[in-house]
Amino acid sequence: MSGTGYFHLHLVSDATGETLITVARAAAAQYANVAPVEHLYPMVRSKKQLDRALEEITDSPGIVLYTLLEEDLIQQLEAKCRDLGLPCMSVLGPILRVFQAYLGAETIHRAGAQHVLNAEYFHRIEALNFSMMHDDGQHVEGLEDADVVLIGVSRTSKTPTSIYLANRGIKTGNVPLVPNVPLPPAVEKLTRPLVIGLYASPERIVQIRENRLLGLKAHRADDRYIDRTAVAEEVSYSRRLCARHNWPTIDVTRRSIEETAAAVMRLLSERRRAPGA
Repeated sequence: MSGTGYFHLHLVSDATGETLITVARAAAAQYANVAPVEHLYPMVRSKKQLDRALEEITDSPGIVLYTLLEEDLIQQLEAKCRDLGLPCMSVLGPILRVFQAYLGAETIHRAGAQHVLNAEYFHRIEALNFSMMHDDGQHVEGLEDADVVLIGVSRTSKTPTSIYLANRGIKTGNVPLVPNVPLPPAVEKLTRPLVIGLYASPERIVQIRENRLLGLKAHRADDRYIDRTAVAEEVSYSRRLCARHNWPTIDVTRRSIEETAAAVMRLLSERRRAPGA
């Protein structure tokens, strides 16, 4: 393994495989010197479908993780892995046993149960539609209906953070702070949503902007868009604006989208728990 720098990671699921992918990547990220070659087998619900996965596992041996509920399929998969001498583990199994021991109830054995079309699902879709409609300063007149409004200068991850939050059912709009362009008065008058300022170090913003311009083949050395002093003033203005309105701020310089979203959700939770909220 140390000689190759990679390993095969087989993910066998009777649903979409999203749970497996999330868990597997979180674990693999802890090993900096090797990278997984992912093999995903979603919607495995019959012996024929499992046989196809087993053929590939045999050809490219590696770690096998699964989320299967049919006992016959589990036994077949685990037996094959024993024959091949491969590690094989149920990702949900240990968790389900804890739930069963505590709740004293059997599982319903329904594949993809978390994807059922319930009220929560449609709430998330509604939030996603809202965030797409109110992205990048669009339709500011409707932002009063948001749960969260993100503001910040260009390249502070407003849009991806908004989409991530929407997938958690949080209606999120975002408004860019553009040099010499006043913030829309409607944003300054918002009362219902939690307005949060996102900022980063000028060095980080310049780096991201330069990479973007290079990708667009629009790089200009004299462009104030990537001028360190000009960018520093943009960041300073955004922080002064937030301080004036008592809007909380989040430094996204070294944060991933997930970490920024977690910080936003924590602020939103604190606000909702506050007296009189």
